[in-house]
Amino acid sequence: MTVNRTILGRPVRSVAFDVLVAACVALLGLAGLANQPGGWRASLVGAAMAVAVLFRRAHPSAVAAVVAALALVQVAAGWGPLAFDVAVLIALYSTVKYAERLRDGVLAGIAAAVGVLLAAVQTQGVVAWWATALYYGLVTGAVWLVALNVRTRRFYVLSLEERAATLEREREAEARAAVAGERTRIARELHDVVAHSMAVMIVQADGARFMLDREPETARQAMKVVGDTGRQALEEMRRLVGVLREPSEPEPAPGPGPAGGAGVAADPEHRRIALAELPALLDRFRAAGLRARHTVTGPPAPLPPGLELTIYRVVQEGLTNALKHAGVGAGVEVTLAHGDDAVLVRVVDDGHGRPPVSPAPSGGHGLVGMRERVGVYDGSLTAGPRPAGGWQVEARLPLASTPGTTEVTAA
Repeated sequence: MTVNRTILGRPVRSVAFDVLVAACVALLGLAGLANQPGGWRASLVGAAMAVAVLFRRAHPSAVAAVVAALALVQVAAGWGPLAFDVAVLIALYSTVKYAERLRDGVLAGIAAAVGVLLAAVQTQGVVAWWATALYYGLVTGAVWLVALNVRTRRFYVLSLEERAATLEREREAEARAAVAGERTRIARELHDVVAHSMAVMIVQADGARFMLDREPETARQAMKVVGDTGRQALEEMRRLVGVLREPSEPEPAPGPGPAGGAGVAADPEHRRIALAELPALLDRFRAAGLRARHTVTGPPAPLPPGLELTIYRVVQEGLTNALKHAGVGAGVEVTLAHGDDAVLVRVVDDGHGRPPVSPAPSGGHGLVGMRERVGVYDGSLTAGPRPAGGWQVEARLPLASTPGTTEVTAA
């Protein structure tokens, strides 16, 4: 982690560099104290320029005005160009680079041009004044152009950073919207599961009431079904409330590789989906061009309807990813492993299908949806490329230790 240290709100490196520049200007003013025109008074002007240069980043236009006024005092005194006049070039460069408006840099350039003419007139030498003015003008113009180039690049980099930040915010907003939409869909489906369980309980309870005197054993079995179904419905309701209540940070947008999408054939909104429908789902994807295989290991155990729905959706998203990104003709292995404490779902494609005619749209949120669904049941999801090629999605969904045996005691 990088810590950016500041002094008075400015980076330490910038402050140190400005202090070094100001110190150089001050030393140039003190170096000619004995033999320069103006003596100690000229050195005071140089020291004032050095102090002004310290604020060249925060107040570039004001610094340029102060340095120009001090240079005018120097010209009026007839001292001619001195070594510390490099502060004029520093102030010109800073104004063009850091000023909010380029107009300030243009005005600073005009003032510097006037100063070049005045300095050339006061320069005594063997060459003509115009040759000296041409030399000073070339140096000043070069500094102005370099500053303009740096300013242009600086604003270009700032615009790129702002654009990247905007895209990042938009991506986070899309991820939040995808999570919210998926949570709404999960809540609706769990609501249907709970409603189905309640309907079963009502039917069984009515049947038990009529059979209580005629066939007590049948009535007891019906009441057992009511109790088991009620406990299961209560668990599903707890998960439903958790989906609606818990805030969650959006998952990172998926990196290169498959992004989820809708299934090949949409399921009716209010139809209860069970694992018995997995073969039909695989048949639809085989008809779309995948070479899909289905393997079930371990003794299947009765699963809550919501958990069956989650497994179905994970397989559906995995097959959709394989069709979109591996292409038609890809081989896909769907494995459903039943264990004592968890159900493992794995969808693996070999990536050897024919690429689609048009590239698949990027930025999908299928992985986000799968993580949300698996997270409802406290499971884990891993997805990523395989070393041998292709893509793998694996979800582990824990099971209750003793399903259907939880007792509820009324106080």
